[in-house]
Parts: sequence; C-alpha cells; structure tokens
Amino acid sequence: MSPSLSQHLWLALSPHGYGHAAMTAPVVRELRRRRPGLRLTIQTAIPRDFLETRYGGDFTHVEEIPDFGLRMRSATDIDLEASARGYATLHADWDGVVEREAMRLRAAAPDLVLANVPYATIAAAARAGIPVAALSSLQWVDIYRHYLGHRPEAGRIAGQMAEAYNSAQAFLRVTPAMDMPSLENIVQVGPVGAGGAPQAARLRNTLGVGEGTRLGLVAFGGIGHALALEDWPRLPGWLWLSSMAFPAERQDFRHWQDGGLGFSDTLASVDVVITKPGYGTFVEAALAGIPVLFVRRPDWPESPHLDNWLMAHTRAMAVESVPSPDLASQLQKLFMMPVPGVAEVSGNLEAASMLERMLALKPVHCERS
Repeated sequence: MSPSLSQHLWLALSPHGYGHAAMTAPVVRELRRRRPGLRLTIQTAIPRDFLETRYGGDFTHVEEIPDFGLRMRSATDIDLEASARGYATLHADWDGVVEREAMRLRAAAPDLVLANVPYATIAAAARAGIPVAALSSLQWVDIYRHYLGHRPEAGRIAGQMAEAYNSAQAFLRVTPAMDMPSLENIVQVGPVGAGGAPQAARLRNTLGVGEGTRLGLVAFGGIGHALALEDWPRLPGWLWLSSMAFPAERQDFRHWQDGGLGFSDTLASVDVVITKPGYGTFVEAALAGIPVLFVRRPDWPESPHLDNWLMAHTRAMAVESVPSPDLASQLQKLFMMPVPGVAEVSGNLEAASMLERMLALKPVHCERS
C-alpha cells in the first residue's frame, strides 16, 4: 500500500474536573480538520467515555499522569491541606518525576505536546527536546501561590512550577483568563469553545413536557458536588435537569441525559443554567445566550475575570448559595436583565493556527502498512 503521512499530537489534560478537556477539544478538532492524518494521544485521568463525547473515539488514552490540580471536597471547596501534601509529595522527587515523564514522551515520540495545564508534562517535553505549548484560562503556579504561598516549602515548589511553565514555547492564554504574573511566555488568544445547537422543542418532546414547562440545567462540572436537592424550592412550571442524585419523590428533577441530547446541546436548549464559575460552561452559555445563575466564588483567582466576561455576553447573576429559598425571585430578577450581545469564539482558529505552525516546523513521518 502507498505510504501515509502522519504526525502525532500528545495532549496532556489536568484531571481537575472536565473543564480542561472540554475547552481544549474545539482547538484540537480544528487542528485535526486542517491535518486529517494527525494522530492523537490524550494523557489524563479523565474517563475515556467523557473524552469520547468531546474528541470522538480516534485517540490513544494514557491514564497515568502526575498532575492533580487541587484536592477538592466538592466542586467549590478546596482541601488546602490535602493539596499542600499532594504538591509536597509531587515535588519531593521533582527531577525524577520529570525524567520519568520525559522517558514516556521519548518512547512515544510525538511531534508536538499540548498541555492544559499539567506543568510536569511541559517540563518533560522540554527535557526530551519535543516542541510544547500550553493552553488554558488558568495555571497551577499562581493558583498554588494564591492558596499555599505562605507555606515554608512554597518558594521551592512554586519556583519549579514556574520554570516548567516557562519552558513551553508559548502559553496560549484564552479569553477570559486569570492573571498570570509568573509566566513570561503568554500569547493571548480569543475565547475557545463550541456552542451547542438549540433544540428546545426536541428536548421538551423527549422529556414529555409541553412548551409551558420551563427547563433549568443544574451543572457543577466533573468534580462531585453535593447539593441538598431535597431542599430545592418547588417552582410550579419548572423541570430541572442535572447529573446529581435527587430524591425519588422530586418529580420536578430528571437526569439531563434523559433528554436525549449531548451536554452542549442540552445547555443551549434550556431556559437557565445554574452552576459555579467555570470556563467551559460560561463560554457555552454565552455563545447560546442562555441566562446563568452562578454561585459566587470570591476566593478563586479566575472568578472575577470569568464573571465579568460572562455578564458582558449573557444575562448572568451571582448568588451566595444554591439552593436558595429565594430562587423564584432570583430567576425573576435574572430574566428581567437586559440581553447583551452573545459571544463569539475566535480562539479556536487562533490557537489551532499557532499549533499548526509549530507542527510545520517538524518533519512529517512516513508510515507504511
């Protein structure tokens, strides 16, 4: 058979929820559209079944990864002591960690490494002499300094983290994003994301409800989050969709998958999203113009940037907690807000163009079958 030309992208994703995987997928999809023969390896502890919803099935999955982000008690509650112990353990043999990951990359021999945003993988790629870029709205060194910078070991650990991130050829900081004072290699790109297709009539038909029923999506990301759904106010005319467990007697709750649509299409087809600050959910809601009620998270460094951007592109309001007995009045206030112009994504093309240029500098491998 005739030879086929291919290159190999190694994608490393922080397994801190599903947001890192979700935001990167449209960029990788655009890159693979431009380079149809591009092979993909995804290194992350995120389950393959979720990855397939965003990347399709044509990739190799490597589940082992040193990165963990932060140890969480819930989607919004950080376990700072466990996080500090995790970083102390990771950096106790930092050189060994980097060398083991470099050996993994040397064996796989990818043409390009893209990280969102495991810094050990970035350091390993640099050590192995493999081109590497990062892409994200956040990074762990300035988050580490924000929460754990007062600890006696913080100077050494944060220094190693910053050195790792700065060893990438570029850090593609998407819009919106947190401040990143520790980085010297930032390249700003626009928002990245893939909006869903609004299919409200189909969603209601599948769920067996009429046009008079309003739909809300309760979504707190890929990190387990315990909400007291038994205390959720009963609002006449509302049906709530969620992945969280709800009491059997709550007929006003259904699993979001019961609607028969993918998550992004479901989000684009409801009347409101109730969530926490998170890049992927905020961008997808802004692309679809879906109102958002979100839990205030003032301690999270990314929050003010995400919150302000969201409120510029869709009706959005912060609340102190969910569920709240004031939910009905909160929704009324939210729906009375003026409707701003919806967001547009430019970062998918910008980021893919830069990654394509990095690939163009590498020789194409010839494979025979």
